[in-house]
Amino acid sequence: MLVIQLILESFRFAWNALKMNLLRTVLSLLGVTVGIFAIITVFTLVDSLEKNIKDSFSFLGAGVIYIEKWPFTPDANGEYRWWDFWQRPNVSYNEFHFLEENLKNSSSMAIFGVRNNSTIKRGNNSISEVELCGSTYGYSDIFEIELNKGRYFSQIETESGRNVAIIGSNLVSALFPFGTDPIGKEIKIKNLKYIIIGTMPREGESFLGTSSNDDLCIIPYTSFRKLYQTGTGSWEELGSRIGVKGKDSDIGLVELENELTGLLRNRRGLKPKQDDNFALNRPEAIANIIGSVFDVFGIAGWIIGGFSILVGGFGIANIMFVSVKERTNIIGIQKSLGAKNFFILFQFLFESIFLSVIGGLAGLLLVYLITFIPMGSLEVVLSIKNIVLGLGVSAAIGTVSGIVPAALAARLDPVIAIRSS
Repeated sequence: MLVIQLILESFRFAWNALKMNLLRTVLSLLGVTVGIFAIITVFTLVDSLEKNIKDSFSFLGAGVIYIEKWPFTPDANGEYRWWDFWQRPNVSYNEFHFLEENLKNSSSMAIFGVRNNSTIKRGNNSISEVELCGSTYGYSDIFEIELNKGRYFSQIETESGRNVAIIGSNLVSALFPFGTDPIGKEIKIKNLKYIIIGTMPREGESFLGTSSNDDLCIIPYTSFRKLYQTGTGSWEELGSRIGVKGKDSDIGLVELENELTGLLRNRRGLKPKQDDNFALNRPEAIANIIGSVFDVFGIAGWIIGGFSILVGGFGIANIMFVSVKERTNIIGIQKSLGAKNFFILFQFLFESIFLSVIGGLAGLLLVYLITFIPMGSLEVVLSIKNIVLGLGVSAAIGTVSGIVPAALAARLDPVIAIRSS
């Protein structure tokens, strides 16, 4: 009950201070408002940018390890030995079958090859710059392919190399401009006929313009090999990659990575002292690099907003010193009626916190208004985490700024305080 009484009384005094000295209070709180606005704006923009960029790489899948000859990132020394990587062999269809038979820690896997800038025709209609992907059956599990019409390949169709295809929304619009149902219709890829068995819903362009399913055409991997050479030599025209999806936990992915390393080294006959001639890539590596870059922006946000908050803290302290002087007589009366020192201390401390939080709320409101400004494909969202952070920083500034004035008020002698005018 005492705490509730203190909070209510402090809120009343803080509200009276706002009403009686509105201009003085607003000017004093402006530093906190600007500081919180600067910090939370930077954090909101950074978080939104980071999320949009990571979403742009969602086409790489989640919890997936890619086996290929090119690593995503440089080595521990920051060096990207492209000449060594270039001479590595591409992954092969036989290696895929070997892993499929021996892997124990995977939930699904697929081998796939991609040919960009392909052209697909149907009658007099055609579309170029198509991303043509040849894949095995597990591709839909790794990338969670969603269909709005038709079906995915069957196991028999992928193994026998049937000429069937699944196409994205841009291909549907270009090849079937009059709204014709594409399911069961023929298209031509390098003059070979393919039957459409499924279509994918529209995804739209990502923030970075990375590939989406809108321009994608998926065909069985064995059918893809009829069109393009996908051998293991380093100088092959087109290489493939194997995607392996692990269990849900990070520990499962580590175990899967270790198992893949052992099986591939054994399969390729590498000696213990020889380096791996393959790369095991995880999309999380790109996410970590992106995260480290945005950490720098976060630090810059703290520095920019920190100076404003410092000024705001002095403004809050100034208000509290003035409040103590104006209410010295009231403090004396409260003490003469039995009010304890901690009651006076918390009364002014809570008032300081309330005033600071009001300034922080004003800053958060300005940040929230920014989220309504159109920024193209960048979606800006004020997260609950940043709201809590803004209020937490405001409360901390209010505590630090009000502790000295509150302590001085609590230590006043009641007789002297009552006599003051």
